[in-house]
Amino acid sequence: MLSQFLLIAAIVFLGTCDPSTSALVVALGALGVATASATQDIVVDAFRVESLNESEQAAGMASYVAAYRIAMLASTAGALFLVSGFESVFGFDRHAAWSAGYTVMAALVLIGIATTLFAVEPEKSAAANAAHARENTFGRVADAAVGAFSEFLTRDLAFVVLIFVILFKFTDALSGAMTAPFVIDLGFSRNEYAAIIKGVGLAATLIGGFAGGFVARAYSLPASLWIGGILQAVSNLAFCWQAVLGHNAAWLTFAITVENFTSAIGTVIFVAYLSALCRNPLHTATQYALLTAFAAFGRTYLSSGAGFIAAATGWAWFFAICTAAGLPALILLAFLQRRGHFDGLAPAKTSCKT
Repeated sequence: MLSQFLLIAAIVFLGTCDPSTSALVVALGALGVATASATQDIVVDAFRVESLNESEQAAGMASYVAAYRIAMLASTAGALFLVSGFESVFGFDRHAAWSAGYTVMAALVLIGIATTLFAVEPEKSAAANAAHARENTFGRVADAAVGAFSEFLTRDLAFVVLIFVILFKFTDALSGAMTAPFVIDLGFSRNEYAAIIKGVGLAATLIGGFAGGFVARAYSLPASLWIGGILQAVSNLAFCWQAVLGHNAAWLTFAITVENFTSAIGTVIFVAYLSALCRNPLHTATQYALLTAFAAFGRTYLSSGAGFIAAATGWAWFFAICTAAGLPALILLAFLQRRGHFDGLAPAKTSCKT
């Protein structure tokens, strides 16, 4: 709950800042929002992991993805509509309208606070807290940080697992970094692209999230990762054909729908895998933060050269390369499966054999 109150304060503070007078203050406000938001995300993920059985993790993540996407839509397009309304209906000046919009967005966090008041502490977390109740707060934080890293790194194949975590979504990250420039370069307007993304793209993401939950329940964890990994890689070929067709709105709608749908499937299954890796209730949040940080490395740093690749190869070959970028993760997946890595991770109702 502390992170939620801090998030409210940071959003309100950022809404009062004026970029034209002090960029530094705006940067500090944005840093506060990002820090509080990231803290809350990790706490929510830890609560989800500890509250659900392994067989329920994918379904829980599917619901989380759907709610997250709706929240993103409310905080982007919804916020813009609010600001426009404050200006046109209530006569606010531009700065006051934006401040009011940020205040409304901050007020939405109260929904999460109300939910927290009714939430029940997971049994695993309650047991862990009872076992370490006599330790002081700073000692527990230090022990959790050191223990989380050391406990994970002592596992069999730990470094291979971390490389797999980095590479699994790399195919998505590489293509996603250049999708918007690609669409604009073909002659589509930003409004056309935004309309497709916020329309069929959002719907495809929501449906894909629940489809990923279904796949994870119907198949074993390694089989689900194979399905998600292959689908998210192959979906890039739709953009290869888009590069050949050029300005074709119908195919662009199809390509974005396929990409969002398969990406959501891969994300839900991947997060179910990350959740399964966090088995120790003492270190759930810290280990999940570690794993998501490694996943973000592939999504940001490894994909930073996407523009150079596209410029050197052209659009059609670039998206073909994005498809091939999914192969290293699949090779590692085969290696991990052969070494029995998933034997202790698969949900109880499914088999690890594929």
